[in-house]
Amino acid sequence: MNLIKSTGTFGFFTIISRLLGYLRDILIAIFLGTGYLADVFFVAFRIPNTFRRLFSEGTFNAAFVPSYASELSKGKKKSYKFANNIFNLLFLSLLILVLVIQLFMPWFVSLIAPGFVDDTEKINLASNLTRITFPFVFLISLASFFSAILNSHNRFAETAAAPIILNILLIIILLFSKSLNDNLVYYLSYGVTLSGLLQLTFLYFFVKKYLVINFNFKFKVDKKVKIFFKKLLPSIFSSGVTQINILVGTIIASFQASAVSYLYYADRIYQINLAIAGIAIGVVILPQLSKYIQKKKRAKIILIQNKALELSLFLSLPATIALIIGSEEIISALFGYGQFNQNSVYNSAKALYFFSFGLPAFAMIKVFSNFFFANHDTKVPFYVSLVSVILNILISIYYFKSVGFIIIPIATTISSWFNLIILYLISKKRNLFNFNDIFIHRFFKIVFSSLLMGLFFDYLLKIFSDQIVFNHSTKSIYLILSVFLGLSFYLMISYLIKAFKINDIKLKY
Repeated sequence: MNLIKSTGTFGFFTIISRLLGYLRDILIAIFLGTGYLADVFFVAFRIPNTFRRLFSEGTFNAAFVPSYASELSKGKKKSYKFANNIFNLLFLSLLILVLVIQLFMPWFVSLIAPGFVDDTEKINLASNLTRITFPFVFLISLASFFSAILNSHNRFAETAAAPIILNILLIIILLFSKSLNDNLVYYLSYGVTLSGLLQLTFLYFFVKKYLVINFNFKFKVDKKVKIFFKKLLPSIFSSGVTQINILVGTIIASFQASAVSYLYYADRIYQINLAIAGIAIGVVILPQLSKYIQKKKRAKIILIQNKALELSLFLSLPATIALIIGSEEIISALFGYGQFNQNSVYNSAKALYFFSFGLPAFAMIKVFSNFFFANHDTKVPFYVSLVSVILNILISIYYFKSVGFIIIPIATTISSWFNLIILYLISKKRNLFNFNDIFIHRFFKIVFSSLLMGLFFDYLLKIFSDQIVFNHSTKSIYLILSVFLGLSFYLMISYLIKAFKINDIKLKY
């Protein structure tokens, strides 16, 4: 496996998906802004979308890939049996979950958005929309199973490309939004569920090469299946801790008007970088790490771990600095149109500013968690993540009345750094990970390159300050130019001081 090439493949399609997601969000910002309908739709969309992130962005992989890889090494017959048992049990469990939630939807939405409870119209609309979007959970979770099969065979492009379907479908709906009026939120909700069905169909087309699905609900839940499901829930919680923290934030933010929308738009910006710096790297290294751990090749394990962290920092650190420096200009240039007014820009930018401090932690948690998952250990990341979420909740609730919604990104950032530090200390103590000399040497060079890029990016924003003000029609062009020049400068400095080497692209791990 070539780490950079595989990450690049996964990252390329992920970036396409995120850019289309950004275009989708621009259109939502224009037509819905941060008002009443936007808040309700984002709650209805956040629930299935959180499940998508929890299942599809490497989390299902964490429990499935090591077990499936172990069965695959024993032959196709055993891997087929194991995979089909998992699929059938997953199918039934998810179907029951969706049906139960549909029956108790108003109560469920009250839990997710308790701030809506006193507004009958708001809670009813949120319940109706979530009823429409919730089948997406069933469809996308099964699609994540197919993704895990493909990832186990080092096929990453298809799994990264599948979410593009959701964004294309919602963009098409938004382009016809003028004729839909207030019914737009209903059409968007139906689009979410339809996209789940299309993604499932798309992935099955490629999975057929590696697995033939046999529907059989008289399957035997053997020891291996029990072990897998015992690992699944902790892995979902621990690998998806950032998404859980964001969902917790949404619940608390629902008590403040428009706060859900502010957090949503801020979340969309840093998630673009997180998709590559954390999720893509975590997904790519897991199958190979699992293989080398099984073969007890210590030198290969340490090499992959350090290269993964190096690449994660190389991608996340400059993005962190750029987002901190230009949070308001970025939000304004990307979303400041139509119903998205200056107040919306200001509040979303404040949220993005504080989320940005946590970006390296968000990314490296994804990588560090996989060090444990590859060793069939989902308990440690689970317990650490549980404490992290509790810390997030306590900080958010305690300061929410006095600080408002802005405490949510602050609490998420603090709890994420806590999570990362504890994961590192435990992995070090258990001898699951050690920094090598190459990483330490490269780390200081990456920091230096990032700081220089930050100074250059700040200089560019000052040069273009008149062109990126809120009411300038072409502000996005100047922002994109600034980002492109800043990125080029960063890559040039990194190459000159050897924070990055061309031959790294050719290395196989």
